Amino acid sequence: MPIGLLLLTHEPLASALLAAATAVHGAPPLKVATFELAHGLDPESLLADASAAMRRAEGGEDGVLILTDLAGAAPARLARKLAQLGTPCRRVSGLSLPMLLRVFNYAEQELDELARTAAAGGRNGVVNDDA
Repeated sequence: MPIGLLLLTHEPLASALLAAATAVHGAPPLKVATFELAHGLDPESLLADASAAMRRAEGGEDGVLILTDLAGAAPARLARKLAQLGTPCRRVSGLSLPMLLRVFNYAEQELDELARTAAAGGRNGVVNDDA
C-alpha cells in the first residue's frame, strides 16, 4: 500500500491546497488527510486530534509524509510531536501547490525519497518570472 499524506497547516490552507491540487491533478493517488490549526489554539491540546488525522492518512506500514506550511510554527511543532508517536513518518515544511503536485506525481516513491521529492518540488516551484 502506498504512503499516506497528512497536510498539517494553519487554517484554511490545507483544504484549499488539496482542492487546488485535486482540480489540477485529479483524484489524489494516495490516501490524504488534512488537519488545520485555528489561530490561538494550543498545539499541545490538539495532539490527539492530529494523531487521529494521521491515522486516517495511513496507507499501511509504509508510513506517512507530513507536509506543514511554515517551519517552526505551530503546525510544524505539532508534526514533530506526531513523529514521536511511533508511526513511520517524514516531515517537510514549506507546503505549496508545486510541492503537493510533485508528491501526487511521484506517490509511488518510498517515504524517504518522497520527502526529498516534496522538498525539491517546493524549491523548484519558486521562480523569478522577471529574471
